[in-house]
This record gives sequence, structure tokens and C-alpha cells, in this order.
Amino acid sequence: MRDRRVVALWSVFALLAAASSALVTLRPDRLSDLHIYRGALLHLQAGRPLYEFAAENGGPFTYPPFAALVLWPVSAVAEGVVQGVWLALICLAVVAIAVPVGRVLAGGPRRHLVVPAVACALMLSTPVQSNLRFGQVSVFIVLLALLDGMGVPPARLRGVLVGVAAAIKLTPLLFVVYFLVTGRYRDAGRAVVTFLACAALGAVVLPAESWTYWTEAVRNTSRIGNLASLGNQSVHGMLLRLGLDQASLPLLWAALVAAVCAVALLRARHLAAHGRPGHAAVLVGCATVAASPVSWTHHQIWPVLAAMLLIGADGVARRVAGGALLVTMVVSLGVALRPVSTTSGVQFLLENARALGVAVLCLAGFGGAALAAAGAGRRTPATRGWLRVGTTAALAVAFFAVQPLPAGADPTFKAYALSDVANPRYFFVCRGPAECAAYGTDAPVTFGTRREKTKVRVNGVVSPAVARLEYHSAPGGAPRAIPLLAPYPGPRTFSFRSATMTHGRLVAYAADGRPIATYDEELAAALAVSGARRNGAPPAGP
Repeated sequence: MRDRRVVALWSVFALLAAASSALVTLRPDRLSDLHIYRGALLHLQAGRPLYEFAAENGGPFTYPPFAALVLWPVSAVAEGVVQGVWLALICLAVVAIAVPVGRVLAGGPRRHLVVPAVACALMLSTPVQSNLRFGQVSVFIVLLALLDGMGVPPARLRGVLVGVAAAIKLTPLLFVVYFLVTGRYRDAGRAVVTFLACAALGAVVLPAESWTYWTEAVRNTSRIGNLASLGNQSVHGMLLRLGLDQASLPLLWAALVAAVCAVALLRARHLAAHGRPGHAAVLVGCATVAASPVSWTHHQIWPVLAAMLLIGADGVARRVAGGALLVTMVVSLGVALRPVSTTSGVQFLLENARALGVAVLCLAGFGGAALAAAGAGRRTPATRGWLRVGTTAALAVAFFAVQPLPAGADPTFKAYALSDVANPRYFFVCRGPAECAAYGTDAPVTFGTRREKTKVRVNGVVSPAVARLEYHSAPGGAPRAIPLLAPYPGPRTFSFRSATMTHGRLVAYAADGRPIATYDEELAAALAVSGARRNGAPPAGP
């Protein structure tokens, strides 16, 4: 019976892997990051600078030069072949991750059943699906760091995998600190030497690119994308969505990251000392997700592993916490529960659930050494465990419910510049002098909105009386300056996007700083229609 269940689970995994890969190939933007890797390498082989490359979607190559050497084979064959092989390698990497994690969860003969179950859960998780969709390297980085962190390689080679992983993507360098705090000094030394050797190899083969990366590109995180968007579930991304001013944000971020990493490393040392290297390695991995300036969805495999370890632990509180963390890694709570989110504080909690969950995990550390094996030690009664979990959750929701946070009301905010006017992808109320002249300027602002799946676009024209335009995304949020553009003779135009306008306000100011008009979403829709009818022009939007 057990063998049949194992075969059935592995069959389910194979079907999930095949179906997921097939669905990816049907997407017009399939494996877009792999496309960037390949395009950047072809760009380099044509004699052009690696870090000046930009794909059709604007994506640059963001990894160190050594990563370009590792990825060199993807430019040697047809892109369709590369895509098929890459998808297969990601699926194999998921299995390779599931094996050690499954053994941590269950020893003895049970692990043959647990390993395929873990592989199926990983394949269904949003981070793994994101790796498949974008053709990412993140799953391979997690595999290398996990194996080395758990001490799986032979003793004389431990640390090498972390060094290689860090040379491709810098975040695994935190494992070097973990080796030091746990007394694995030789492993730390091998990791550092390997990292430096890989970087040196990149410098020898690609000297100009190495100079550009280590002196410029490594510090320019804005090249990676809009770091305030909801996809970036790091502490840094969460602070950006709070609307903090640029002067205080770096100091606060550094302090929070230092605290989270320090506590996580101490708890990881405690776990390792009590014979739980798997839990310790996953905890350090979660700290890299929290600490990195950028933690996109495909980076977040570590929290999925942590959720599984919590679900497999003893105690009601840990299992509930693991289930809650797993749900946040599968469901976008900010989108799913937005209809029942009545305050900006609760919406902020939902939209940053992954970042908050990872930070709490790093601070709690699986409950430390209390992660006794099932049946060992005195268990907390189930009623007490449920009461503790329920009370904690209620207090957290109550706290955020009264906070006037700007929520994720504008995580996708962007105010368009003059260079964007000619881009057909963007939505402007008028294009060309004739269209703009059709809009009267008796009112301080005449504008329209267009709703899309993940954002609302707002644009229009302003009268000569308006000297400044600001958008407030939500109560408590810092105002965003909206550029007033003069692409044509006549009225000045503007255009910006926001995730929602539920709490949004658009305020127009005169030259003396006096507010002369304020608009919200309802007025925007009414004014767009009435203004269009008055001027004989069609309403703004599709």
C-alpha cells in the first residue's frame, strides 16, 4: 500500500510539472527572464557592454559577470530548446530540494512518502510557479545554499556551493556569517575563497563588465524594477510602500535588517546546536529574503520550506502558523481579501503578509529548540494552543485596523514624464494639439480614469491657474508630485497610475501654494464624462 501511495504521489508530481510547464509555454511572455539572460549574452558576444543591454520589456541583466559565464550555454542553442531544458531543470531542482526537506520532516521509511508530498506542495506554490513562468535561476540558488547549509556535501567540499551561489546572486553570502556563528570556520573560509575565485574568473574573462558591475551596477537596485511594487516582499519593499522619506528610509531599513538577521542567525545557531541543521538552513534562507533590497516572488521558496517545517512540527501554534504562512505564499491576500478590507491599515497588512510573515519567522525561529520531535516532551494542550494563536492574530489585525497607513494603495504608482507621451502603451487623455485643444480649461483640472486588472490610470489636462498637482494615495501617505507636461501648444497634460483610488485624492495648487481644487474617484468619473460631453470629445478611456 505504501509503495502504491508513493507511486501515486510521484505521478501527481509528474502531472503537475508537465501541466505547469505546458501552461508556461502558452504564455506570450513565457520565460521572460531566461530571454533576458540569452539576449544579454548575445548582446555581449556582439561586442556591446553587458550592462547596457535592455530586452524588449526593458529588463536588464542584473547579475554579476560570473553569472554570465555560468549562463553562457543558453546562448549557444535555439531559444525553444533552451526553454524546454530550463523548465525540466527547474522541475528536477524542485525534487532535489524536496529530498533533504522531506528527510527533515520524517525519518525512517516515512520519508519515501513525505518527499514526493513535499515536491507536490513546492510545485503548487507561487514561488516555484514564478520560477517556471519567468525562467528564473532562484530555485537553483536555493538548492545550492540549502544543501551546503545542511552540510550535505562531503566535509572537504562544504562551503563551496554557497560560494558559487553567492557569485551568481549575492544574497547567499549571509550563509557565510551563519557558518561563522555556528563554528563552521573552514566552511566559511571555503565559501569566501570560492566566491572570490568565481569573481576573479569573471574579472579575467570579462574585465570591463566586472568593473562596471562592482563599481556601479551592484549599487543601482532601481535597474531591477519598481521596488515599491507588491511583488517585492522584502522589508525594504514594505518600507517603500509606507511612503517614508528618502532621508530616513536607509537608516530604518538598515536597523530593521540588522535586527532581523542577528536574531535569525542566533536562533539558527541554537537550532543547529540541537541537531536541526535543516531548520537552521531554512531560517537563514528566510533571513536572506527579508534582508535583500529586492525579494520578488520567485525568491520566496525559503518561506514555503519554512511553512512545511512548521506544519510538520509538534504543537498547535506552530502548525497553524505554518498553515497560515503557506496560504500567504499561495494566495495574494491583498487581492483576494480587498473587498472585505475596510481600512488602509488592514489592506497594508494583507498586501505585505509575505514580508511580515518572513520577518516574524526570522524573529521567532520555529520556536527555537522547542521543536521537539512529535511525541517527545510535554505538549501544550490543543485548547491553549488555539487560544494563543487566535489571540495573537486578533491583536495583530486590531493593531493594523486603526493604523492610518498608506496601505498598498499605490505600490504600482508611476507618474509619467514627457518622454512617455509618445509611447502607445500609455494612456493619455489627449495626443496631439487638436485633441488637447478639445478639452476646455475652465475647470482647474479635467481628467479621466481607466481601470485595468491591477491598476487605475488617471490623466487629463490642467488650466493655466494650476501650478502644482499632487496625488494622495491614502490617509497618512506622503503626497506624490504629478509632473505637468507641455508636449504640445495649449493645455498642459498629466498622466499617472496607481493600484487603486479607493482612498485617493488629487489636489491642484495655485502658484502661491493655495489649494484650488480637490478631486476623488467619484468626481473623476463624473468630470470625465461631463467634460467630454461639454467639449464634444469622447470620454477618456476605452
